[in-house]
Amino acid sequence: MSSADLRQRTNYAAAAEAAADDIQDSADAALNLPTIFDPVSCTRKGLCPVTQIRHQEAPLESHSLYFEQHGSGPEKVIFIMGLNSSSFSWAPQVQHFGRDSRYTVLVFDNRGVGNSDTPRGPYSTSGMAEDVIVLLDYLGWTDERDIHVVGSSMGGMIAQELATRIPERIITLSLVVTTAGGMPWSNFAPLKGTVSLARLLFISDIEQKIPILLEMVFPPAWLDQDADDDPEGRTNREIQAESYRLRLRTTRPQKPLGALSQMWAGLGHRVTPDRLASISRSIPKVVILTGDEDNLVDPSNSQYLGKHMKEAELINWEGTGHGLQLQWSKRFNALLERVFEEGRQRVAKHQSA
Repeated sequence: MSSADLRQRTNYAAAAEAAADDIQDSADAALNLPTIFDPVSCTRKGLCPVTQIRHQEAPLESHSLYFEQHGSGPEKVIFIMGLNSSSFSWAPQVQHFGRDSRYTVLVFDNRGVGNSDTPRGPYSTSGMAEDVIVLLDYLGWTDERDIHVVGSSMGGMIAQELATRIPERIITLSLVVTTAGGMPWSNFAPLKGTVSLARLLFISDIEQKIPILLEMVFPPAWLDQDADDDPEGRTNREIQAESYRLRLRTTRPQKPLGALSQMWAGLGHRVTPDRLASISRSIPKVVILTGDEDNLVDPSNSQYLGKHMKEAELINWEGTGHGLQLQWSKRFNALLERVFEEGRQRVAKHQSA
């Protein structure tokens, strides 16, 4: 880390400490915001005043991030969601890890979506990673080798930028259905995904959105199968439609500015092979996970990540779409538990050497 970067990190941490008195105020304001998460497991929620901490108070640039913290265990996990999706898309993970005494879970809405503000664009994944650092500092998640980072899709892009900036804090890095990026035109989704995203920009009715979303993020064959362990005998399509319906009705409608600005961030994302190699070497455990029927991020992007991150574990799940954490939630959660444990063991082994 350069001396300039270190000074910036120190300034953020100091500003975050100075803003600590605002935590209760933001929590009070956030209490009235709707959520789908279990209030019993929630230990903190609020609005992190990102630009106040950065001393950037221009009206069109100012924004806060909505966050929720669940559980109070020693293992800290932050989940970073992707393009135009709120933190509610992590519902199965918050339910699982937030109720486990081993974990503390942090989820948040990126700028431009959900209960977070929508500053003027365009956005970048590096700028959104800086948002995350401010949030972590604000909550006191600043110790070395203290955080498990899980990023999906554009959240995985943000996670790469985060890992470049604060590798010393991270125990494990899980890059899920994501890409290192490249030229803007090479960052476009496969044709079906691109067409679906374009259609969604012009549809506000929830019932019209849901079929497009389902076909975009899940394999059609899986959608039409009977769901496992469902007492009502519903199909996966019916269950996921109901889940999306709940999330969309609870989430504040996204502004067009937020949707387009997040798309710009995804299209402009690029992490060079040298930076990927550095991330792989500097973080104890890295896993790259993809599905073979992804309509939004071609699986070849995960192969590229694996090629340049020699120490990382590369996993490909068959019959799996972009909504991997929802399609196979139990399997996904079990994988993360293994990754977290392996990362912690590697840290302990290094410290005892």
